[in-house]
Amino acid sequence: MGSIHPYDSSAGTRYRATYRKPDHSQGTKRGFKTKRDAQLFLASVEVSKARGEFVDATAARSTVGTLGVEWLKAQSHLKPSSLRPVEIAWRLHVEPVWGKRAVGSIRHSEVQTWVTDLTGIRGATTVLRAYGVLASILDTAVKDRRVSVNVARGVNLPRKVSKEHVYLSHDQVAALAEASGERAGLVLLLAYTGLRWGEAIGLQVKDLDMLRRRINVTRNAVEVGAHIEVGTPKSHTRRSVPFPAFLAPLLAQQCEGKSRDDLVFADKYGQHLKRTRVSEGTRSWFLTALSTAGLPKMTFHDLRHTAASLAVSVGANVKAVQRMLGHASAAMTLDTYADLFDDDLNAVADRLNDAATFSGVVKPLSNGHSRG
Repeated sequence: MGSIHPYDSSAGTRYRATYRKPDHSQGTKRGFKTKRDAQLFLASVEVSKARGEFVDATAARSTVGTLGVEWLKAQSHLKPSSLRPVEIAWRLHVEPVWGKRAVGSIRHSEVQTWVTDLTGIRGATTVLRAYGVLASILDTAVKDRRVSVNVARGVNLPRKVSKEHVYLSHDQVAALAEASGERAGLVLLLAYTGLRWGEAIGLQVKDLDMLRRRINVTRNAVEVGAHIEVGTPKSHTRRSVPFPAFLAPLLAQQCEGKSRDDLVFADKYGQHLKRTRVSEGTRSWFLTALSTAGLPKMTFHDLRHTAASLAVSVGANVKAVQRMLGHASAAMTLDTYADLFDDDLNAVADRLNDAATFSGVVKPLSNGHSRG
């Protein structure tokens, strides 16, 4: 079970407990005031070993900074566009505060204070991402038996409030496209197919099936810092998206003089378009187009929401919208666009009423009520 040895110290006699760790190496803990305290400690070590809950006090001295670097390396499976914000959260918010702290020294109340203070100066998305990094590092520390519990779990977190969707009408889309000049085709494609920005700018000529009026979405071009990273679509799911016939001439025009591997929408150098940001006195073409068309400020992603809205307005059901947008499930589509399907509930009630009236269910009930 271990052994106990007394030793002299400036404060008097103290006791040292020695024991075997699960890896059979020797562990030592000093400073017990009484022999009984040392015995109780050894007993707790044996119980934790039997339950598989043993935590090495030496390992608990590992710092968040050291473990964080290893944890980040293990996130290599993430797409570059997903990894970058995680790295930023680590560099700006987690490492400066927790980097030098031993994982075994962190207290739940300290994490809660950090989250609360950060919430006061940053948005919910930033806070949740930073918290997620710290909590995940401590999860790994628990799995490595450096600490017995993750003290970051269970703190009160800010709620992320979903931004209200912007839905444009057909007339508004037309006005925006006209105000976008040479990028009119791109605006119309986003508004009538629901492609993500990265999917649209990643399209190659060979991805367009003009006879079937289908777009084969096989890649996603995402701007990561100053570079474009080309990878698979979100959730790694390829899909075939139909486009309205009126887009065919516009898409054909975009493809004139290009090879199969050329980009459908490209900059003047034939490279991927980038989201235009305001810099050095220049203004985003998209913001300029919105202003010219008299439309409220919105993002490219709002054109994806518009596509969902326009599809539902002409009778598309949840499953059709899910397939068009490339959502993982119909439940996700409903969660995202529940407001678009509210009218369906009224339509169901109206159709049930018509069916019941036609079948004769209503008349006997009305007669029975009048007799009562």
